[in-house]
Amino acid sequence: MNTNRRCIKIGPFSVGPIHPAFIIAEAGVNHDGDMEKARRLIDAAKASGANAIKFQSFVAERVIRRNAPKAKYQDRNIGTEISQFDMLKKLELSKDQAKMLKHYADSSDIPFVSTAYDLIAVDELEEIGVCAHKLASIEVVNHPLIRKVARTGKPVILSVGMADENEVASAVIAFHHEAGLSATSPNNLILLQCNTNYPANPEDQHLRAMESLRKYVPVVGFSDHTEGSVVGIAAVALGANVIERHFTLNKKDPGPDHKASMEPHEFKEFVNSARIVEKALGTPEIRPRGGELENIMEMRRSICAAADIPEGAAIIAEMLTAKRPGDGLCATDSNLQKIIGRKTKRYIKTDENINFSDVD
Repeated sequence: MNTNRRCIKIGPFSVGPIHPAFIIAEAGVNHDGDMEKARRLIDAAKASGANAIKFQSFVAERVIRRNAPKAKYQDRNIGTEISQFDMLKKLELSKDQAKMLKHYADSSDIPFVSTAYDLIAVDELEEIGVCAHKLASIEVVNHPLIRKVARTGKPVILSVGMADENEVASAVIAFHHEAGLSATSPNNLILLQCNTNYPANPEDQHLRAMESLRKYVPVVGFSDHTEGSVVGIAAVALGANVIERHFTLNKKDPGPDHKASMEPHEFKEFVNSARIVEKALGTPEIRPRGGELENIMEMRRSICAAADIPEGAAIIAEMLTAKRPGDGLCATDSNLQKIIGRKTKRYIKTDENINFSDVD
């Protein structure tokens, strides 16, 4: 599989190993069927520093049977009284609504993305002109949907929660084949490590799996369902190129995903922390940097005389010490070997630097 380090363009952003993490505010269904709340989520995501806002596009009848049970986390978060079908029916986002939200996001200068849950939703999102497609973890084994988004030629972000490596590999092959790519061709597919639980336990995240995902695509990331920001920040430190994080105006609102989401002030703090971590990661070269450059002379030590040394004396190790400042020769083995055993060409006082020019 291709492992070339390259970037993928999502809206105005370059996404990839040498660029800042692309941080998505996953509004999902946290609009609760209220368009005004959806617009406020867009405003809050922009103000919080998100690179994109993401919703979900589905029609309940197209993705679920009426008697389908809810996931256990959904029962925990909203109770057992309402069915999964009725829950989702209240949270649908129509094509016209998605179009209005995309227009609003465009005017707010933040890319709009929505997760398509079926083939029709992909067509509808293409009609309104999304810059990328997102597929949920459940779609890793839905190859017709993977092939559908591959045909768009747009960047595709696929979460891999609940999948084993064989399923991930098969999904990537399906994408490559439909996109007309060979196994070694660059591609627009991004894979996100994910644990599909809400909220998810930190010990279940296995962030190192991102390195395994790099066997299949050059751009990888993490979809974070944990509470707090620690795990997401760790993902950035480990090189996540994309971070997806659930986003809400109020975690106490009723609904399946609010409890596992960040409120705007938390999201802003998370983004700020991520940017600090990225700066701290820097580059791989080993060299002095930043403020330490001005401290080298004052903090390092120089080879100097431990006591007065007469002219013509053969220098032995006991005659030498190293003291600040570092305005002379460092006490490296290489420098010491060029001094010890040589005769002095002048009288050297205690604490005076000894340089190569001072010995034969």
